[in-house]
Amino acid sequence: MNNRPRVLLADDHQMFADGLRTLLGEEFELVEYVSDGVAMLEAAQRLRPDVIVADITMPRLNGIDALTQLRAVLPDVRVVFLTMHHDAAYARRALAAGAFGFVLKHSAVQELVLALRSALQGQIFVAPSLGADGVAGHPTNPAGRTDPLPALTPRQREVLQLLANGKSVKQVAFSLAISTRTVEFHKYTMMATVGAKGMAELVRIAIRHGLISE
Repeated sequence: MNNRPRVLLADDHQMFADGLRTLLGEEFELVEYVSDGVAMLEAAQRLRPDVIVADITMPRLNGIDALTQLRAVLPDVRVVFLTMHHDAAYARRALAAGAFGFVLKHSAVQELVLALRSALQGQIFVAPSLGADGVAGHPTNPAGRTDPLPALTPRQREVLQLLANGKSVKQVAFSLAISTRTVEFHKYTMMATVGAKGMAELVRIAIRHGLISE
């Protein structure tokens, strides 16, 4: 019995797609390959794959717009974008549209499988080379800001307090009645806003500024 996660691949570069088949074939079942955004919409609704690997720049309909339309009919769809666009603005658009991952094509061998595993667990993966600060679209603790925490939204503060109290992403999502993807996105955004390199540093900053207690 085949229990491998089912993947739909959407990319208009045939040779690259063939390479991905080899890369993913051992761990995942590639259920279909399509070469444009409109075909991706049709195939996703017909096949209901566990996760979709999609390029951003595709004929007829780009990947981000395709995801936006797809989420209207399949709200739980999980898409990992694999792109040549080494630009945090694209990553921000992708995450805002509901993507679970953003991987650069030149790093596919090292990062794509990790991104797919994260997506299947309901977690977000963003190419480390982009950095959390660039993805969130905020400067990292600009000069002159002595207390970065006021920039956090009330919901972000709720998420931070729960995470700091040892709750898992899944537990935070359940407590606040939001998706795990939303919790992960808040984490990225908060780390960028306060200039933290990771969750532990984010918690230390929050303690230092009195948002949470030790």
